[in-house]
Amino acid sequence: LTLSISMLNAKGKTRNVIFITFDGLRWQEVFYGADSLLINNDEYTKERNQILEDYWADTPQTRREKLMPFFWSTINTEGQLYGNVRKGGAVTLANPHGFSYPGFSEMLVGYVDSTRDSNDRENNPNVTILEYVHNQPGFRGKVAAFCSWDVFDFIINEERSGVLVNSGMEPFEGKYNGPKIGLLNEIMFQIPVPWKSVRYDAITHHFAMDYLKQHKPKLLYIAYDETDEYAHEGKYDQYLIATNLLDEYIAELWNWTQKNYHYKNKTTILITTDHGRGHETIDAWRNHGSLVTGAEHVWMAVLGPDTPPMGEVLDNEPMTSSQVAATIGAFLGFEYSNEQPVGPVMNSMFYDTKR
Repeated sequence: LTLSISMLNAKGKTRNVIFITFDGLRWQEVFYGADSLLINNDEYTKERNQILEDYWADTPQTRREKLMPFFWSTINTEGQLYGNVRKGGAVTLANPHGFSYPGFSEMLVGYVDSTRDSNDRENNPNVTILEYVHNQPGFRGKVAAFCSWDVFDFIINEERSGVLVNSGMEPFEGKYNGPKIGLLNEIMFQIPVPWKSVRYDAITHHFAMDYLKQHKPKLLYIAYDETDEYAHEGKYDQYLIATNLLDEYIAELWNWTQKNYHYKNKTTILITTDHGRGHETIDAWRNHGSLVTGAEHVWMAVLGPDTPPMGEVLDNEPMTSSQVAATIGAFLGFEYSNEQPVGPVMNSMFYDTKR
């Protein structure tokens, strides 16, 4: 179907979607806050007193509220959260790999392509939901992606799709750039970044916020990355700080949309991750991949005018990342289809489940 607003979502209020991913952030921290074994480990947590003060509390409820206050105040009261494995929240990857490119391709395309089995800078032969929406009447030029990791140019296939993708250490050359973007472009290269293919999430966030304000996209994708980098490096303190900042970024995005007439009560935010991490040994949290137990477990959060405020959803029907693409489509009023069958719409995220 290529109707710009199909019958599917005729009753829906969503006209804009902001899709967000936190690379490699575990469900354990999302639902239970800081991990006692890791926060009390000298190797992983250096400035322990400060980190304990900022993120530790006696109960998991208080810990998660300290780590992700926006998630556990606003999303938990007005939206939905899925993926608490200990309480029957089943959200997993459909792909067998448990790392980034296959995970992002699965969620953006809607099915598992067995040729997407590495993180190489290789153009994705599959059409993503971003490209699909961009090609619908009224949506051309209204889809954009801001990503900390530079491989997104290839995952989204910027070349073929025509979608604006700004990723990695790439300056943002926009049409109406103000002084703020000029400064961000400059300092991006002046602050030493410890990673080759990744920029700091703060740069990605401010580029995306500025683009949102200037260009009013209808589908905006923001891919943050630092949580994964710090986890691989075994820096649990930095991983927690990065997670807390991500929560702050989401709060800023949401609060801005609720004050802007283009977006207020017409915008859905959907948040997930590309893979989980290990948990079987104390060191396993640093790793993910097909051989790591736990890497298949992901989580999702959704907030918007078409979503019943159920908070933390337990014992849900099993869901996979392959359902993200069709769900984004449904929020925007499209019955998304692709060359292969795509994962079904996540019906529980909508008031009207007949989709």
